[in-house]
Amino acid sequence: MKWPTNNALLLLPGLLFFLLIPGLGIVLAMWESVRGGGVFTFEHYRELFEQDRFITSVLFSLTVTVVSTILSLFIGLGIVKAFSPLLKETRHKLLVWIPMLVPHFVWAYLVYLLFNQSGFFSSIAGVMGWIDDRSQFPILVQDRNGIGIMLTYVWKEVPFVTLMLLPVYATLSKGYKEVASLLGAGPYQTFRVAEWPFIYPVLIETGAILFAFIFTAFEVPRLLGVTSPQMLAILAYDWFYSGNWSDRPLAFASLVMTGLGIGVLMWLVLYFTNKKRMHITKGIGN
Repeated sequence: MKWPTNNALLLLPGLLFFLLIPGLGIVLAMWESVRGGGVFTFEHYRELFEQDRFITSVLFSLTVTVVSTILSLFIGLGIVKAFSPLLKETRHKLLVWIPMLVPHFVWAYLVYLLFNQSGFFSSIAGVMGWIDDRSQFPILVQDRNGIGIMLTYVWKEVPFVTLMLLPVYATLSKGYKEVASLLGAGPYQTFRVAEWPFIYPVLIETGAILFAFIFTAFEVPRLLGVTSPQMLAILAYDWFYSGNWSDRPLAFASLVMTGLGIGVLMWLVLYFTNKKRMHITKGIGN
């Protein structure tokens, strides 16, 4: 049997799967978000932005997502920059690979066991005499500031950032650093001139992936979050399963708005990082 050589035919199974399963769900969600009283309307979107609960949820989701993403990128970059020679060896790579195998909700449960007021660190603080009662231990999980959620995502996503940056540092030529040093550049200038142009596109793409994932996440905020403020996925879930049927279109509208926003963000990231890569490639070629 001869396999088809046309690229479009090779992509057909994947396209059919997307169109029939997630694609159908997206179309139905969009339809439900603009249907009201048997007519086509954008009333649900207007009502959505009049909801203080929605605005609070958006701001809270952005705060948790931005802080978690930036901390993960900085810590992951620091680890790769400091330990890249060691991480080239398989036995050291396992220290990064193993956390990637653990689901997010497991990490969330570990954070809960370690950081809640009756957890491991609270007990250690009591034994050491730092606190007299467990209630004196700071509230770090199921808190209104989302600290437990951010701890979980930083802990879980730093290995992902490390794995994304490792190939860049593995192929990074030492010649650029040597030339910068010969010209009198300090450590910061050497990093900015010889490393940053190469890691910048990967760092931005990794940050966009983390942003999209954390902003739309459900299981970790469900386990470690509070009833108010809520992440957007939790708010949409509550609207969808509430006893009030008039809230269900709001759930669909919020999901559609989130999907469109993430889609635009990813397109912009791909556009600008591809331009940056082309610029770097031309520079190396010249």
